[in-house]
Amino acid sequence: MTSLAYIFNLGGQELIIIVVLVLLLFGGRKIPELMRGLGRGIREFNAAKSNIQSELEEGINEPNQTSNETNQEKVK
Repeated sequence: MTSLAYIFNLGGQELIIIVVLVLLLFGGRKIPELMRGLGRGIREFNAAKSNIQSELEEGINEPNQTSNETNQEKVK
């Protein structure tokens, strides 16, 4: 898994500058709140993603079940 710093080709000095700027802009008290909000957003996104994935899997399996039931009714 590649890290975000590697994708944007950021070195150690650039990351330190970014961290210092974030500390100056938001302060030490706001950063935990921002991270909590980010964590909630990521959790909601993952929950929605897994919900959509399960619905798609159910939708794929559902036509097979109904076609099997229809075929069994025709045999009777």
